[in-house]
Amino acid sequence: MNGQGSGGNVIAALCSFFIPGLGQLLQGRLLLAIFQFILSAVLWIILLGWVVHLWSIISAAMFEPPYQRHYN
Repeated sequence: MNGQGSGGNVIAALCSFFIPGLGQLLQGRLLLAIFQFILSAVLWIILLGWVVHLWSIISAAMFEPPYQRHYN
């Protein structure tokens, strides 16, 4: 059900669009969620938070659980 392009990842990416790290939190990646949220907040002070914000959105959209990875 989860994997790149799945509905769950789209929802996670939308959540990260509004709050950096929220999508990762929904996916169960707690440490990455906390890291992205704090880093984004700190960097927004010097107007570079958008970089982490975009990283958070892309990371949530492209997440593929380890047990579903396909190796060629």
